[in-house]
Amino acid sequence: QVQLVESGGGLVQPGGSLSLSCAASGSIFRFNAMGWYRQAPGKQRELVATITGGGNTYYADSVKGRFTISRDNAKNTVFLQMNSLKPEDTAVYYCNGFEIGVFGNRRDYWGQGTQVTVSS
Repeated sequence: QVQLVESGGGLVQPGGSLSLSCAASGSIFRFNAMGWYRQAPGKQRELVATITGGGNTYYADSVKGRFTISRDNAKNTVFLQMNSLKPEDTAVYYCNGFEIGVFGNRRDYWGQGTQVTVSS
């Protein structure tokens, strides 16, 4: 069972930056893609960004141009660099990795979440 452990959340002022890390207990090559989701109070969990094993990335429109997802395969770690943070970025951020099985079934792995608060 692979475990994902996030770190790097905290409190930052609007316009500031934070960097999140997600360390996997095993090789991240097992995942079809890894990504970051977030969930604000009273809202559904939403996709923020993803990165495939080949390095292809996807960003939600709300973070495009401000957030950057990257991965270090040697360290089995995925990062999310967040710049120009806004109060609406406040949420619990979750690391995700998923596998697609031979029968097309998807299995998701989740971290425990890390709080990001953007406030003056």
